[in-house]
Formats: sequence, C-alpha cells, structure tokens
Amino acid sequence: MENYTYTALDRFLRYVQIDTQSDPQSVTNPSTEKQKDLSRILVQELLDMGIADAEMDEWGYVYATLPANTDKANVPVLCFCSHVDTSPDVTGAGVKPIIHQQYDGSDIILPDDTAQIIRVTDHPDLLNQTGNDIVTASGTTLLGADNKAGLAEIMDAAHYLITHPVVKHGTIRLLFTPDEEVGRGTEKVDIQKLGADVGYTIDGESLGTLEDETFSADAVKITIKGVSTHPGFAKGKLENAIKIAADVLAALPKDTLSPETTEAKEGFVHPTRLEGNQDQAVLEFIIRDFTEVGLHDKEAYLQDQLNTVLAHYPGSTAEFVVKEQYRNMKEVLDQHPAVVDNALEAIRRAGLSARQRSIRGGTDGSRLSFMGLPCPNIFAGEHAFHSRQEWVSVQDMQAAVDVIVEVAKVWEERA
Repeated sequence: MENYTYTALDRFLRYVQIDTQSDPQSVTNPSTEKQKDLSRILVQELLDMGIADAEMDEWGYVYATLPANTDKANVPVLCFCSHVDTSPDVTGAGVKPIIHQQYDGSDIILPDDTAQIIRVTDHPDLLNQTGNDIVTASGTTLLGADNKAGLAEIMDAAHYLITHPVVKHGTIRLLFTPDEEVGRGTEKVDIQKLGADVGYTIDGESLGTLEDETFSADAVKITIKGVSTHPGFAKGKLENAIKIAADVLAALPKDTLSPETTEAKEGFVHPTRLEGNQDQAVLEFIIRDFTEVGLHDKEAYLQDQLNTVLAHYPGSTAEFVVKEQYRNMKEVLDQHPAVVDNALEAIRRAGLSARQRSIRGGTDGSRLSFMGLPCPNIFAGEHAFHSRQEWVSVQDMQAAVDVIVEVAKVWEERA
C-alpha cells in the first residue's frame, strides 16, 4: 500500500465524538436513535467515495457494495462488518480523543480525571507500542475504539480499494450494525439481502490476532415475587423480595465462577442488573462458557441456588427465564477452514505475526456464523474495552487496513 496517505485516524477521531451508546433496557430497534447519527454519516461518506448503493435501512443497518473488478467469476462474496454502537457500561457522550504521539513506554495519566491511569502493568500490550501513537479519551468517558476503530479501518480499506483498481478483488459487501453491545447486533440483519458467502468482523484486540472461537452465551432473568405487607404488621408475614434476591447473590461463590476470578476457557455466572422492591425483585445474569454443555451446567447451578434460597421463603415464588444470546462460532468455522486460513495468510502478507486465539466474549460474527455466514474476528487494535482507559494505536489501525485489503486479495488469488 505504497504512496497512500492513511485516513483511518481522521475517520476514527470524527466517529468517536458521535455518541452512539446502546441501551439494554430499550425494546426499540435500534435501542437508541442516536446510533443512526453515525450510520447516516457512514452512508454519506460511502456515497462520496462512489459506492452508489450505500444505504441505511429503517433499523439503522448500513449496507454497501464494492463491485468486483476481477475477471474471475467464482470469487466468493466477502463481507466486512463492524458495529456503530458503544458500550452502555460507560458514557460515550462528549468524548475528547487525545493522541499521545511517539509513546515512550510510561504510564498514561488521563487529564480530565487523573485517577484514570493507563498503567503498563495493567495493559501489557503497551510494551509493544513504544514509538507508536496512542489514542485515548480524556478520562471521563470511554473512547469508543470498540468498535469505531473497526469502522474507520473498513471505511479506509474501502477507499483504498476504490482508488487502487490495480488491486483485484471479488464483490465486497460492507455491513455496519447497531446494538452489538447489547447482544442484538444481528437481530434485523437481512442475510439474503447481504448476499455474502464469507464474513469478517473487524472488532478484535491485539495486532495480528484472528479470533475464531467465542463464548457461548445465554441471559437469565429471575423474577422474584415475595410476600408484601405493611412493615409495622410484618412479623411472621413479610417475605422481602429484595432480601431474597440478595440471598441468591450471596449464595454465589466468591472465588470462582465470576468474571473477576476466571480466565482462559473458564466460564462464569455474572449478575448484571438488580432492581425491585419488597413485593417483587428482578435479577439479570449473563452466563458464559465455551461449550453448550458448560453453559447449561451453569444455568442449572444458578437454578439450584435459587431453589435453595426459596426453601426459606415458603410464600414466595420465582420465575427463571433463559434467553439464548449467541453460540461459539468455532462450531461453524471448523466446517469452513479456508475462511480462517485465508485470513491468517492475509495477516502474514501484511508483514505481521499471525496469531489464532479464542476470545472471552462474542461478536456479531458469532451469530452471523450460525445464520449461514462463517465470520471470524480480525483485530482492530482495540484495548481496555468498555472502560475509561480504552486505547488504540494509530499504527495498529493502519495495519488492520492493510490486512482487510490483503484478505480481499487472497480470496481473489485463490479462487
């Protein structure tokens, strides 16, 4: 990619200043209308590039096509995908991106909240960034690299391919989704309209990594109905739903089965929401494991704890509802080895050391894979997701642009 001035950073700095936080409690599609603010900008930028069919549908999904420029008729249609929303865990309003040029290897203190320190001991990938340019937020918001780095990289790669027709490729579809952070990123995807054979989400972490395995994931909602009465006349009658919920939480182990006590291939049971009053309380959990058997075992464990607690409250009842979120995409990808092999080759051609790994999380690619579009996850350079200490390297973003272009070239060459 010689004689090309990168604009991924310019795009990224614009995108992160647009608040696109999604809302897990919303029942609308998208969960927040403000996500469409960025989707509209992306459509206009794609139209300005010359991509005539770029559009946003009523749900906030962006679709666009780079037509094939190869004489080969059998090149699979590729899809590159990222999401426009940012995590509901930390505010994404008023993001002030800061570029720390030629990073010197020291801890980074964020100016608007000096208690927010990006320490090398906590972020070992910083050890590989000496001399690079690091982008952070100012300390009071997340940055939004998850996943606006991916957006910027796909947009920049599309621009490169359009302006460099000497690079031969098959048809490429672009897909930008809302609500990935609340587990609904593929809810309204029109997979037939998308018309792709192979997909890649650009939503990963460290330079050179390809993630072909994710958690399998379910959500559990427990609705506890206690016995309510006036507290002045409650002796022997009141069964407080809030206390029952607290007992359920207290029954969970302190040294295992939680995100803060597990690593590698260990799953967890993680409470994410608690609300209610003495009459009724709601507990929400996310359950994660790399196998479906492990997932169901953890759900059974949680049900057992609930039953044990309820035995002490004879007048109270609880509803235990499980909702599937996504499944481990490796089950699908193992049936399509070329999807992973070609991406690893593209990473190597971009001059990087290719690393294949599992991710303790999920992406839109998890669900897309089970919708018929095998879709592993390529690095975007994102780090410290969902936090005020989120950061990304400019050079890693540029490398991701290279990889996207190389993926298109490898598929065309090998067709």
